[in-house]
Amino acid sequence: MNTAFHYRDDRLSVDNLDLSSIADRWGTPCYVYSGTRIRENYLALADAFRPHRGAVCYAVKANSTLAVLRLLAAEGSGFDIVSAGELERVRRAGGRMDRVVFSGACKLPWEIREALLAGVRCINVESVSELATVNDVARDLSVTANVALRVNPDIDGATHPYIATGLDEHKFGISLDRARTLAGETLDLSNLRVTAIGCHIGSQLLDLDPLETASASLASLARELISAGVALEHIDVGGGLGIPQRGAAAPDPVDYAAAVTRPFAELDVDVVCEPGRSIVGPAGILLTRVVYLKRRAERAFALVDAGMNDLLRPALYAAWHDILPCRRDSDADEVVYDVVGPVCETADFLGKGHPLALAQGDLLAVMDAGAYGFSMASNYNSRPRCAEILVTDGEPMLARRRETIDDLLRGETAM
Repeated sequence: MNTAFHYRDDRLSVDNLDLSSIADRWGTPCYVYSGTRIRENYLALADAFRPHRGAVCYAVKANSTLAVLRLLAAEGSGFDIVSAGELERVRRAGGRMDRVVFSGACKLPWEIREALLAGVRCINVESVSELATVNDVARDLSVTANVALRVNPDIDGATHPYIATGLDEHKFGISLDRARTLAGETLDLSNLRVTAIGCHIGSQLLDLDPLETASASLASLARELISAGVALEHIDVGGGLGIPQRGAAAPDPVDYAAAVTRPFAELDVDVVCEPGRSIVGPAGILLTRVVYLKRRAERAFALVDAGMNDLLRPALYAAWHDILPCRRDSDADEVVYDVVGPVCETADFLGKGHPLALAQGDLLAVMDAGAYGFSMASNYNSRPRCAEILVTDGEPMLARRRETIDDLLRGETAM
């Protein structure tokens, strides 16, 4: 059971606050986050990496809500961003720019400019042509850009193919061989300084072996580059640490930190990690209400007010989320339901094959939805995006109001 959310007198609660009170106040669907759990998850990772000269740069793409970022910034977190929009979110949340690393395979020149003007820690470069662009932008600004070469180590992270990023067939990173020569070539570029190398092999990883193998590849490359005169300041081991799922346990933060930093034990470098899901995933749920129940000869459907526009992961890559009733004292018979939404797509489901005792109007919680939930939400079918609620020490606050139809149409013209 997710420890951030628990039953209290047969009512699903967060910080002893009945989730039905949130639904009654702000409506459904809505995301609910435990600020306490987010803080605990971050501090567990930060403490685990501290003995290894490690720094945690939270992956903003996992959940970019300002209230979440502000909470993490207050704890001293760094941030891993992939766009100028995420850069501005971190700025407005009070994050320190010198603790920001800028990742992503296709940064636009104007985004690179914004990052350099902001004074980010470094830009994680993923191609030869991007390296040239960063140098050009830095020259125009009369600054020197700190860059990290993101390496693609051609390692299978044993995860879903849509969230695997470390194989040669993927768009991410630079090959090990090219990185060896490229680092030396940058010494001739007056507006660049290679200060780091890094990699990221995928998301929702539960096996530490591929992560340690990737770190060993980085350590070998680091020794070569240091011997060639490249002054490396840190090594970025990426993110990808998974969360418990369908009975499969996740690695302990201390074990994870030890595994990915072990190959660097004799190197005089700091270590940066970029966790996202492991910090916010278990700390969030999606609340949704049953609108209709529908049975066929071989299928039963619970039609709810949240859909793939609210939580895309099940439709995108068949991600599993436990779905729990917010009241577990129902008199209804237990039936195996497909929990589906209002969007006009057959792929619009939140979960299939869930045994639930339901009645029309019941409230459900889609668990472990704090990562890649709202941040991937859309307005498909012209549906307003839902509200977000952050609960800290039993006190709920509206982190984002529910969109209105007027919000959907703002910025459009009919001419």
